[in-house]
Amino acid sequence: MGSISRERVAAVREFNRFYTSRIGVLDEGYLASHFSLTEVRVLYELAHRGSAAASELGRDLRIDPGYLSRMLRGFSRRGLLTRRAAKEDARKAILRLTARGKATVAPLETKARDQIAAMLSGVPGADQERLVASMRTIERALRQDSRSVPRVTLRSHRPGDIGWVVERHGTLYAEEYGWDESFEALVADIVAKFIAHLDGKRERCWIAELDGERVGCVFCVKKSKRVAKLRLLLVEPGARGLGVGSRLVDECIRFARAAGYRELTLWTNDVLVAARRIYERAGFELIESERHRSFGKALVGQNWTLRL
Repeated sequence: MGSISRERVAAVREFNRFYTSRIGVLDEGYLASHFSLTEVRVLYELAHRGSAAASELGRDLRIDPGYLSRMLRGFSRRGLLTRRAAKEDARKAILRLTARGKATVAPLETKARDQIAAMLSGVPGADQERLVASMRTIERALRQDSRSVPRVTLRSHRPGDIGWVVERHGTLYAEEYGWDESFEALVADIVAKFIAHLDGKRERCWIAELDGERVGCVFCVKKSKRVAKLRLLLVEPGARGLGVGSRLVDECIRFARAAGYRELTLWTNDVLVAARRIYERAGFELIESERHRSFGKALVGQNWTLRL
């Protein structure tokens, strides 16, 4: 097994046995249906892609071509899908679900969602966040296509995001730096004032999403007519190393320039090493440092500024 320890291999196998048993993939019919797990996955892909070539399905799902061919013939006999030759290559079969096929998939998707929701319902909210973040970490670590790029997108805030910003700041800073609840209270006060007095033309919040899940945030807040403040930069542990923090800071800088500010400032603490490196790369300069005691810790606060 080379450099991989037997203990790590055993741990992965143990988890696989536990999880496959928990979600019922070993049952004769997945989701109490007449279909196997592989058959349900193929139907799911066709439902969400709209259409697909048989060769693409086999490659993406890593299914043996012969096995997939037999499966698709069975679906066709049951009236679940249609086949037609591709316009550019008559040898390529394009697959599409029929109305009957779509009606077959719909309740299976509902059952799958309900099954996972039921499983998560017994997990405390904070643990749910860590569980899902760990799953994303596993997925990214095991991606074999090194060319694949995680889909990181930035968007403006919407209902539900502000509560997430407060909760994740409170949780992560407690876990990583031992800060107490007074820091969470400070974040709550900052975002409450942001929402209550929002100037849509000169202030903005960005939420970073990785494959559709929230993984970071940053705020641009008006300090004066010429000066804006960058506040509350945060990146989830599972998304670090992907350039999310730099993208958020760069977007904040671009917005501040376009809004007519002449200077962008921020306050941070010297223990936030990764964030300080992002600020330095973006061109911010450290103006002053001051020792203080906040959030239950002795800290060194820092003021940084960027001329726009």
